[in-house]
Amino acid sequence: MKAFRADLHIHSCLSPCADLDMSPKAIVEKSLEEGLDIVALCDHNSAENVGAAIRVATKRGITVIPGMEINTKEEVHILALFEGEAQALDMQRTVYSHLQGTNRPELFGDQVVANELDEVEGFNDRLLIGATGLTLQEVIGEIHNLGGLCIASHIDRPSYSLLSQLGFVPPDIKLNGVEISRPMQREEIDIGKAFTSFFIEAPNLKELGLALEGKDDRKVLG
Repeated sequence: MKAFRADLHIHSCLSPCADLDMSPKAIVEKSLEEGLDIVALCDHNSAENVGAAIRVATKRGITVIPGMEINTKEEVHILALFEGEAQALDMQRTVYSHLQGTNRPELFGDQVVANELDEVEGFNDRLLIGATGLTLQEVIGEIHNLGGLCIASHIDRPSYSLLSQLGFVPPDIKLNGVEISRPMQREEIDIGKAFTSFFIEAPNLKELGLALEGKDDRKVLG
């Protein structure tokens, strides 16, 4: 086993909050420059750019974990990490069926679907920045039903976090972990500026899960 550097919360040009130059290919190349071994592509309420990132990563020797950042009915952001693209797209179908509204690019920006060659394949017109109609419990249940890991996003932030929206961590929810934000200015936010080291056998979802639980000598190093 060895230490793997991971950034498990990355948005691409599909997310309203991300820059247009954050294509799947650019994300992989920047991650390699920063010495990362594992990245999770977690766009808001969508996984449409996951496949392109995986195809680039396969050729470049870095692992992309398919994911999403889901906005629950309570407006709590939850990171969903999956074994493969198929599971992420299954979760996407569920999310899309409970997501209302149309994007307004002039307010929220374009939501670009790109391929592994940095070509624009289309624009997602759903309101990806919005909340789904799925409750926190329903989102966590769906993630686990698909064999995924569930992490509460930026739990320490004053908005869109478990603590900001509910004020506490419900004792009956089954999270695999929580994300603590690194204090930084918006202009400082970039891939690899904040990362987590996992002491695991291989860069895959199963090993990450064992590390989060501290099982079989796997662990989160910090």
